[in-house]
Formats: sequence, C-alpha cells, structure tokens
Amino acid sequence: MIRTRIREYRARYDMSQEELANKVGVRRETIGYLEKGKYNPSLVLAWRIARLFSVAIEDLFTIEDE
Repeated sequence: MIRTRIREYRARYDMSQEELANKVGVRRETIGYLEKGKYNPSLVLAWRIARLFSVAIEDLFTIEDE
C-alpha cells in the first residue's frame, strides 16, 4: 500500500484539491483518491506533484507492507 503526505503539503501551501489537480493535470477526484489511499499514482503524476511542492517523491509517497 502506498501512503501519501499530499494533504499535509496542500495544507502547507494553502491549496485545495481542485487547485492541485489543475496544476498537475488530473481531476479533483484523483487527488481525493490519492489522499485516501484508494489510488496509486503513475510515476509521472507522482513526479509532477513532488516537483510542484519542491520535494523528492519519497517525501510524498512511502510504500508500506500490507
């Protein structure tokens, strides 16, 4: 399972799910699913989000054994 810190970084940047989605080229629902752990991002999407927040992909996403 992939855990994410997207919600935490959105709060730091005072950014809504909709704003983040628009900036990285996905739908708002996709960001919601990512934050709830119901969707695993593609490498390209993970890279876009990490780049937007100026962090490494590993700072946003971690893999945990199920």
